[in-house]
Amino acid sequence: MERVVVTGIGLCTPAGIGTRATWQNVVEGKSGIRHITLFDPTGFPTTIAGEVPNFVAEEWVPKKKIKEMGRFSHLAIAASKLAWQDAGYGEGSAPSDEVLEATGTFLGVGLGGLEGLYQQSITLKEKGPSKISPYFIPQVIGNLAGGQVAMALGLKGPSYANTSACASSAHAVGEAFEWIRRGRAPMMLCGGSEATITGLGIGGFSAMFALSRRNGEPEKASRPWDRGRDGFVCAEGSGVLVLESLAHARARGARIYCEITGYGASCDAYHLTKPAPEGEGAQRAMRSALVDAKLDASVIDYVNAHGTSTPHGDVEEARAIMRVFGTHATDKKLWVSSTKSVMGHLLGGAGGVEAGLSALAIAEGTTPPTINLEDQDPEAPLDFVPLEARNRDVKHAMSNSFGFGGTNATLILSKYVG
Repeated sequence: MERVVVTGIGLCTPAGIGTRATWQNVVEGKSGIRHITLFDPTGFPTTIAGEVPNFVAEEWVPKKKIKEMGRFSHLAIAASKLAWQDAGYGEGSAPSDEVLEATGTFLGVGLGGLEGLYQQSITLKEKGPSKISPYFIPQVIGNLAGGQVAMALGLKGPSYANTSACASSAHAVGEAFEWIRRGRAPMMLCGGSEATITGLGIGGFSAMFALSRRNGEPEKASRPWDRGRDGFVCAEGSGVLVLESLAHARARGARIYCEITGYGASCDAYHLTKPAPEGEGAQRAMRSALVDAKLDASVIDYVNAHGTSTPHGDVEEARAIMRVFGTHATDKKLWVSSTKSVMGHLLGGAGGVEAGLSALAIAEGTTPPTINLEDQDPEAPLDFVPLEARNRDVKHAMSNSFGFGGTNATLILSKYVG
């Protein structure tokens, strides 16, 4: 089995365009939640979201190709180009044709091009089928994020989209990890993207009473484990990692952020949207990842939690962590935080972003804070790194992603030791 390392990170999020910008704002606890500008939210119960600030698709995508894609693909290309450059590839530096033919793109997407679906539905109703755009289908289908990235970078290995709600991009990273460690690919781009800040997206989640309605204080709306939490904040963006076999990374002298050592997945088989009691399915995903990594729970230093800021889900995840980690968690030797407190919930793109942030926590020796945690829920008695980041030598980090339908994915990232 090949060892698998992270050599590139590309983040395009409400906390900033670019990996360093996102990381700096996350660590400093600067909220990326704002009033919605991508559509007119007048009359909606929720009028706030995490939009990628000042994103201009033309800066990342050739102008003639803009109309071929939905916004989720634009964001995926931006994050992928950032990750590719971060891994040491760019103008004048590219892998061999042999490596390009084996390098794949696994980008998870939860909902795809909602804005295109809505717009073309209006066109059909008002103007008839002859006026539907020939680019409609490529604009909305989820696998075109990875497909467009593959075309942009010339990557000819396996390409497909994991669609597992809010666990989509964590599954994508896990599956890319599996391909490399089995020797089937030397390198993979993986992660995910989402762009659902549309009338349909916000309206749909509002109808489920899932979103925060703290419209007067956008920056305080996402508050995982705080007793004042009232729902998650919808966000958009993309997070992409470059994974390589250790042998390939060493051969080209690549910088290594960390190593991926474990991947676990499970299903609650319990409820459409609610997690199983005590986070039973989440427990199995975490335990599976620990077994895969051949690590005891007591050596995990940091958990980047799913932590969405929902009344029910936050408590069940905390209970699951307590069940898996025992006194290591309840004695607060384990640090846990939710970076969704800063940028909101990127849905299908969340796992890729959070895996990237977990890699940076290891590389930088810093654990991001859970902002807005001012009155901690007593049912979740863990150390959630409230309000301010802390320095720590993070040797092993866990990243959790859970989704509707009871789907769960857990990744373990470890400090690289040669």
